[in-house]
Amino acid sequence: MDLSQIKMVVTDMDGTLLNSNHEVSPRFFEIFEELKKRNIIFVAASGRQYNSMVDKLDSIKDDIIVIAENGALIKKQDDVLLTTPITKQEVGRILEVVKPLKNVHPVLCGQYNAYANDSSDEFLTMLAEYYSEFDIVKDQTSVEADVLKIAIYHFEDSEKYIYPSVRHLEDNLKVKVSGANWVDVSHINAHKGYALQKVMDQYQIAANEVMVFGDYNNDLEMMQLSNYSFAMANAHPNVKKVAKYETVSNNDFGVERVLEKLI
Repeated sequence: MDLSQIKMVVTDMDGTLLNSNHEVSPRFFEIFEELKKRNIIFVAASGRQYNSMVDKLDSIKDDIIVIAENGALIKKQDDVLLTTPITKQEVGRILEVVKPLKNVHPVLCGQYNAYANDSSDEFLTMLAEYYSEFDIVKDQTSVEADVLKIAIYHFEDSEKYIYPSVRHLEDNLKVKVSGANWVDVSHINAHKGYALQKVMDQYQIAANEVMVFGDYNNDLEMMQLSNYSFAMANAHPNVKKVAKYETVSNNDFGVERVLEKLI
């Protein structure tokens, strides 16, 4: 494995760079400074809200590229490089599909804010971890802001209790099981692979010059863009099939260990 040509490092957040307590390790921030000295570009790519991502990466937020909302938003500092919203008609369609499902919680994700319709303490505690900015609204169809993604939450199992009911939307939307509790529905081009390809094109980065880390199905497309794709030990089986390499789990500093070899 020759890492001497690497010019860009891309990593998912939850289950990958973040440990099970949703924390970034001090070890990573030390490694980042070494990447920066070597002019290696760092890209954080997540299904999370932009504000939530930069809260986790506050000390380096001005030095990185952020792919948020599963690829529907790309930002570098205050510059918006890409937004890919869903049409109002599609938002209504998705909400109608989700409405009859039991114990399912849709969240409309805008560029600056998110909009939920459940104000229970349990749900709000969970939501605050992933969304730094959100409002509770009675009628989500009345939201005027552009919607970049609809994130649908189930407290037990998203793949079992949500995905079978929304998979038919894949005819013209991107539907992703993005975590154990989340299914994301977005524009057909709003995925991490589409967004990362835009970034790679802008910086003229080739497949042998980018290293990608991920753990769940919403990472599949971006992992296919790299000759150096790493699945976490805790990754979904689909990710392990696609990845060219594997590292240890997010709780065992899987990203950091590979980056230490890189530097």
